[in-house]
Amino acid sequence: MQNNQTPEYAIETKDLSIHYGSFVAVSNVNIKVERLKITAIIGPSGCGKSTLLRAFNRMNDFVPSSHVTGEILLHGQNLYGKNVDPVQVRRKIGMVFQKPNPFPKSIYENISWGAKINGFKGNMDDLVEQSLRSAALWDEVKDKLKKSAYELSGGQQQRLCIARTIAIQPDIILMDEPASALDPISTLRIEELMQELKKNYTIIIVTHNMQQAARVSDYTAMMMIDDKRSGGVIEFDDTKKIFTRPKDKRTEDYVTGRFG
Repeated sequence: MQNNQTPEYAIETKDLSIHYGSFVAVSNVNIKVERLKITAIIGPSGCGKSTLLRAFNRMNDFVPSSHVTGEILLHGQNLYGKNVDPVQVRRKIGMVFQKPNPFPKSIYENISWGAKINGFKGNMDDLVEQSLRSAALWDEVKDKLKKSAYELSGGQQQRLCIARTIAIQPDIILMDEPASALDPISTLRIEELMQELKKNYTIIIVTHNMQQAARVSDYTAMMMIDDKRSGGVIEFDDTKKIFTRPKDKRTEDYVTGRFG
């Protein structure tokens, strides 16, 4: 990206607050997430990291008491506008959860199912193979596509879930603690995979692991709880700056392990 160009953002929040009934869980977030980069969201437990992440693809809609104020803009369109279909939002913004959650189906069907219900008309075999290749899983499963996804290891299941997300061809991939249930070797595979995926996808990851955030992300949003128990972003910057030259003392205390 040349210096004389305006940065192109994948998604942007404007005065975003997330409510559960009368309680404001996340307050007044204003961030711009750059395309084809990895953005980490960090902060202490209970500060609203996962709540913020789930707002990006309207997963919070499944909580009856939740509602948002402010805006989340994708290609200039407010994702919470009156005429916006949440299902269409989730096709553009896929999600990988903390624990691997493959469908109780074959490896092949795990990839093809979402594409089918989204009206995919191309060659399904090619889509399955390409999705598994993109998730660095093809070579391990190409001879057992008809076997149950439950036969895979935890790390393989998580990469399968990433492949399943890729198959619906999203613009953005959200990851909520994607390696927290995995062993160190599987965690490394997921981190290496994220670096490959950002060539084609914008990734937003929530992690409690400071070393992981420092290793994999280009930008970091630091969240903290205020005196009203609402979470908010107190600092958002280049990851290297967040970890070496933070502007906020609370950020410095958190990333150096002195917090709390």
